Amino acid sequence: MIELTTGIVFLLSSMYGAGTISEATVDVQSFTNSEDSVASIAKEINKKELENYLEKHFADTPILIEIARCESQLTHFREDGRVLKGNVDSADTGVMQINARYHLENAKKLELDIYTVEGNVAYAKYLYGKYGTKPWKASSPCWGSKVIAKK
Repeated sequence: MIELTTGIVFLLSSMYGAGTISEATVDVQSFTNSEDSVASIAKEINKKELENYLEKHFADTPILIEIARCESQLTHFREDGRVLKGNVDSADTGVMQINARYHLENAKKLELDIYTVEGNVAYAKYLYGKYGTKPWKASSPCWGSKVIAKK
């Protein structure tokens, strides 16, 4: 167990820098000693960090957190480091699955980069302010029971 814990701390320190993993806690006991386990723990920590980020930025619009859970399972980057793309429509981009085909040009005009977490989240906030939950209507069976769509 010490070897696994040391490996995780080393991996996380190299990924995030010393002292930045204190908020992210994972039950290390539930994982076995393998490279896949270290990757799984790192993935869970990334997901938790992203969830914390979304909770901060969507404090006044918590439905957007639920939408992110449904749209991307709180994931912005794939395991290979590329930005997450949609399964049904590959133009859907990032944690909020912003469709680049329809929104990239407008996001650029607003000086937002939907390929970054910050830009993706900021553009989602913009869309919500303008259209409510309508841009994510396709995933509403997943999150719709949590709120009535803004008109």
